[in-house]
Amino acid sequence: MVLPDATRPRDFGLYVHWPFCQAKCPYCDFNSHVAARIDHDRWLSAYVSEIKRVSKETGPRLLRSIFFGGGTPSLMQPEVVSAILDAARQGWSFANDIEITLEANPTSIEAGRFREFRDAGVNRVSVGIQALNDADLRRLGRLHSVAEARNAFDIARETFPRASFDLIYARQDQTPDQWRAELAEALAMAADHLSLYQLTIEPGTAFGDRFAKGSLRGLPDENAAADMYEITQGMCEEAGLSAYEVSNHAQPGAESRHNLIYWRGGDWAGVGPGAHGRLTLHGQRWGTETELAPTGWLDRVETSGSGETDRFAVSAEEQAEEYVMMGLRLSEGIDLDRLREMGVEVLRADRIASLAELGLIDCDGETLKTTQAGRPVLNAILRELLV
Repeated sequence: MVLPDATRPRDFGLYVHWPFCQAKCPYCDFNSHVAARIDHDRWLSAYVSEIKRVSKETGPRLLRSIFFGGGTPSLMQPEVVSAILDAARQGWSFANDIEITLEANPTSIEAGRFREFRDAGVNRVSVGIQALNDADLRRLGRLHSVAEARNAFDIARETFPRASFDLIYARQDQTPDQWRAELAEALAMAADHLSLYQLTIEPGTAFGDRFAKGSLRGLPDENAAADMYEITQGMCEEAGLSAYEVSNHAQPGAESRHNLIYWRGGDWAGVGPGAHGRLTLHGQRWGTETELAPTGWLDRVETSGSGETDRFAVSAEEQAEEYVMMGLRLSEGIDLDRLREMGVEVLRADRIASLAELGLIDCDGETLKTTQAGRPVLNAILRELLV
């Protein structure tokens, strides 16, 4: 198997974390915060400073993707996005087909900025629609309506070369038939990429607190949720948007290039509060972590010249385990030659045959991948496979 360009140490991605939202969604466990006032000039200076610092360390490399995540990056001022991209362009070479993605919410205020983000250099937008049902949008804490979402995505498709949106399924009181109808609406709207996530209840979120108290009612049982997963796979496949990753569906060639860097074990720099990174420097792969609190991160950048709180060497065994855990999320699976080159044995060879007999994985000696039946039980497969 020929390794994709994004897995070569010289070619990498940049993740920029914007930590602010208009409101905290009850299901969200991301590093996001609500702030009454944001000093955009101060944030711009900090981001540019961090990009300069990292680019000095990495030296000349080819940047294949930039991803503005959050939080809600569509709340950023377009001038800030433009300045960040200028700093990145000064620090590294841009690939001719560089993918620059910005996550957005579909409120009318944010959709009104889409053209300015395009002019700043963004060429892909990922819109957090989450539901095509107004009652469920309110339950999910979203601030937009279905009508606003449809209008915003129409603007996104007209404005950017590539546009995607997210939906959450297995929501409270949702039935498989209701999800089938909603997904049909989504597929009729979609361009060439959809992210479809099953609702998970995370500790520390508002939904997590309610669930612990027994007050989060109407969640579908395991059988109904499994039915919705199967509906998702079948309908998307039929529509030409195959599942290239557990929760992501795209036409061939329209996959998220930035997320493929993560799943294929490539390098990326993480800038912003709570951003993580993986960088190969002088032959050693390093993990990086940054200050979570927005004001704390700003203070660190301004006073010490770095937002990092930790940098640690990633051992060969850890690299191999990460590659397996992330790579098996992809329908293409993992390259076994590449895994062997890491020099450590992390797979239980005896388990591969037994899992293959169960129809959960395929292994031809060159690649190892989960089957359609195995993908929903990936965590259990990893527990069996990893030493």
